[in-house]
Amino acid sequence: MLFSTNDTGPVADAVKRHWVDTRLPAWLRPYARLARWERPIGWWLLLWPCLWSAALAAIASGAAWPNPWHMFLFFIGAVAMRGAGCTYNDIVDEDIDGQVERTRSRPIPAGQVTRTQAKIFLVLQALTGLVVLLQFNTFSIALGVASLVPVAIYPFMKRITNWPQLFLGFAFSWGALMGWAAVFGSLGWAPIPLYLGGICWTIGYDTIYAHQDKEDDALVGVRSTALLFGERTKLALVLLYLSASLLFALAAMLADAGPLAFMGIAAGVVHLFWQIVKLDIDQPEECLKLFRSNGKFGWIMFIGFVLDALVQGL
Repeated sequence: MLFSTNDTGPVADAVKRHWVDTRLPAWLRPYARLARWERPIGWWLLLWPCLWSAALAAIASGAAWPNPWHMFLFFIGAVAMRGAGCTYNDIVDEDIDGQVERTRSRPIPAGQVTRTQAKIFLVLQALTGLVVLLQFNTFSIALGVASLVPVAIYPFMKRITNWPQLFLGFAFSWGALMGWAAVFGSLGWAPIPLYLGGICWTIGYDTIYAHQDKEDDALVGVRSTALLFGERTKLALVLLYLSASLLFALAAMLADAGPLAFMGIAAGVVHLFWQIVKLDIDQPEECLKLFRSNGKFGWIMFIGFVLDALVQGL
């Protein structure tokens, strides 16, 4: 049965005393943990490229603000597809998660849900994402379907390449194309550097995140940019974040953005380099805190773009 579960307690790295564990019915909690509902930073990181792209499209089209209906759809889609992605990742990684201290208490290796139950839950979340996608124009629907390719291959990349974070970037930055396509029904030049910049940003923040697991990853044979960069992580982050910022600026320029958009990008640069200064790759709690701070970076960029659209659209 789908809802017959064995709730043996929260995941080790989950937010403690979260509403998932205090307010949800016991039968629903393992599914919420599969979807990472107690960790909204994941869907924020998936959502931000969508919202940035929608805001740049507003600037380019002369609108005073991004389309509110599109932003609502992107929000629902981000929550659903991030949950589906996490569920799929946990199904694929059951053997690895069971060997890593931080992840062995996740619902599948801990026996809270069966693989069949997880697969059914995956389908339900994916169907929610499909309903959202069907609200857009035909080009956006085709583009959204194409995003399933990087989503499908990402969980396997940690087994065969030192750059799994690159493939995460391919998947998580896809929204940089979607926001623009939803407005124009096609792709222009501006969303391309926005997408590439999002990939660089994703590699950066997920490298920080991966430093939490580097010892266990090395033991079980999982690859990551955290292990690849090692003590050169700060230098790598400088190059990645600088590249991301320059690409974001190029995207804004191609969208005919004004000063406020570039001020937002500049403020974002300050935040990203603050992360690098604060980073201690041997302090897992600090790594997690800095990883989560990328949600604030998303707000900084988005506010700059929205204010620019508002000024230009009035």
